[in-house]
Amino acid sequence: MTQLHPPKRAATGTAPPGTAKVATHRPRRIRRLSGTIAGSAILAGLILAGFLAPLPHNPTTPDPGAILRPPDETHPMGTDGSGFDILARVIDAAQRDIPLALGGVLVSIAIGVPIGLLAGGRGRWTGWVMRAVEVFQAFPLIVLAIIIVKVSGNRPENVVLALAIVNVPRFIRLVRGEVLTIRESRFVEAAVATGCSPARVTFRHILPNVPGIILVQSSLAAANGIIVVATLNFIGLGANPPQPAWGAMIQDGSQYIPQGAWWAALFPGLAVFVTVVAFNLIADNLEHLLGVGRR
Repeated sequence: MTQLHPPKRAATGTAPPGTAKVATHRPRRIRRLSGTIAGSAILAGLILAGFLAPLPHNPTTPDPGAILRPPDETHPMGTDGSGFDILARVIDAAQRDIPLALGGVLVSIAIGVPIGLLAGGRGRWTGWVMRAVEVFQAFPLIVLAIIIVKVSGNRPENVVLALAIVNVPRFIRLVRGEVLTIRESRFVEAAVATGCSPARVTFRHILPNVPGIILVQSSLAAANGIIVVATLNFIGLGANPPQPAWGAMIQDGSQYIPQGAWWAALFPGLAVFVTVVAFNLIADNLEHLLGVGRR
């Protein structure tokens, strides 16, 4: 009796299904991870240089004999109109501007995330919270931040408060939107079906699933914070002279550009640009690595 055997699959040398997809995504993930590490390294280098690097000159002591000197071996970034060494002041300003932006982000998270979690509930008051946030955002927040620093004084805690005012509404709206999405998940429905209280569902089942989007928004908020800090310093708020600040250096150096002293405003402007790019680089790559913002 002849036995029927299933036809043999031809040996084509092709990889199992899914292997090509994994091989394609692996280099992409490596690039995303490298981008995150690169952005973090830039920020860490700026902060550590501000706190630990030996400065070539005193950032708060001018040299009357070296006014508007172009970049050379003694002053690699030149000097400004008062004789301050620009390189020393750019490095020293990093230890003040970047921590202020990060401090504003931490305060924004501490206030915005809990409110966003609670606003993602089903109570009537959650709608009132969001209406209040929308009314608050109707005001020009950067103008409100300027008013706060102007009225309360040029102190670091007031700058951090101003940054929090700018960023808290964004965290509330973002976290609330994420909570509303997660509430439709099966595991949340199962938790509710087993009798979990709303507080336990929120903090035990929903909260562990939102850190990814919070990290991404934190990087974006820090980049925005650097711009706000530079803006405040540009208009004379924030740091008190002769303390260096990137925004104040840009404002001071811009008046010498017609005289050909381009370096006085260029290098502090580049410091702001590089810092903002580093924060955005971290945010962009974290978004892809953590898979957030794609639900």
